[in-house]
This record gives sequence, C-alpha cells and structure tokens, in this order.
Amino acid sequence: MTTTDEKAGEAGGPVAPPDSTLGYEQARDELIEVVRKLEAGGTTLEESLALWERGEELAKVCRRWLEGARARLDASLAESGEGGEGEQGGDGESGAGSGD
Repeated sequence: MTTTDEKAGEAGGPVAPPDSTLGYEQARDELIEVVRKLEAGGTTLEESLALWERGEELAKVCRRWLEGARARLDASLAESGEGGEGEQGGDGESGAGSGD
C-alpha cells in the first residue's frame, strides 16, 4: 500500500516525513515548493491531495516556530519592562499586535 508521502514524492521528488525538528527556513522553503507544484498542476488528484496534506503539516511547523518566536519576544519585552504599553493597545507605537 502506498502512503501519502510516497505519492507526493511521485509528484516531483521525495517528500520528507513530518518532523517536529524541522527548522523554520527548511519548512518554509519546502512549503514554497509544495505550493509551486500545486499551482503548476499536472498532478493526479491523489498527488495533489498528498501535496496539500504535506503543505498543511509544513504550515503548522512554521506556525509553531513563529508562535515560539513571538512568545520569546514577548517574554523578553516583559522582562525589560517595555512590553506592557504595546500590549494594552495604546497608541500603537510599539508595533506589537498590529496584525498587518
């Protein structure tokens, strides 16, 4: 029986298994490649679904890295006493939480 990762590999190269130790840049670069393959088309439905699933996994890895970076930044700002004003909304000078 063929796994989704093996089918995705057939769509244009090997696809790494889900890995929580994958670095942000690695996950981002692989996600970019997955998106390129999906946008290019020319894959079967099964291959497209496998690529989509891999993309979702990679997006989660990236999100975890970014959330961790945000938590570290917030903790650092809180320790230095600069985090309080930006988190309250204030006048937006800190740029934290702008969401743009």
